[in-house]
Amino acid sequence: MASRTDALPRRFAKIYTAAITDVMDEMGLLRQTLPAPLQPLTPGMRMAGYAFTARGRPHRGSPRERDATLRRFLQMVGAVLPDSVLVLASNDSAAAHFGELSMEALRRRKVRGAVIDGATRDAAYIARVGFPTFVRYRTPQDSVPRWRVSDWGQPLTIGGVRVALGDIVVGDLDGVVVVPRRVAQEVLTRCEKLVGTEDKVRAAVKRGMTPLEAYEKFGAF
Repeated sequence: MASRTDALPRRFAKIYTAAITDVMDEMGLLRQTLPAPLQPLTPGMRMAGYAFTARGRPHRGSPRERDATLRRFLQMVGAVLPDSVLVLASNDSAAAHFGELSMEALRRRKVRGAVIDGATRDAAYIARVGFPTFVRYRTPQDSVPRWRVSDWGQPLTIGGVRVALGDIVVGDLDGVVVVPRRVAQEVLTRCEKLVGTEDKVRAAVKRGMTPLEAYEKFGAF
């Protein structure tokens, strides 16, 4: 993974997801948006960072297994790198796979956000703090007796979208997009150019230019 001084997360954080998907569409990368049910806890949450992947599965553990299950989860949380976004494929629809203490641990280590293809709890606290958290559902049910971490750092798939360690993950109110690391620089360069063009289109339309005229003049709309 790139060093922490890499500017990609900071620059991608200034680009909205719609522009990123438009650019990737032009490049033939048509399946890079995570499923629509993955939504931010609050409308203003935005994030951009390197994917740190983790997976889990439902597991009905005995009380004797509780300690080992919890320790493995905490080991995973402690492995998430600064400037990353935790991307967790829970493969579950019953438990909460994230919460206040997990969030605080990530925030302390300068992690940029979390995408939980599953649930969080302590949602009001996380929303109040403002840590960018995208989830499929919410529940108060703890994961420890119901679910366990399988592995982390390996490629995974969410809704047909492949996510690998070090890909760029960007999220805002429209959803979450994944930019493959191998094309991240090219996508970013194209996005920054597109945003500049769209600013000109926006200004022209506000001055009274018709949409078609704006498209013909600037080549974008």
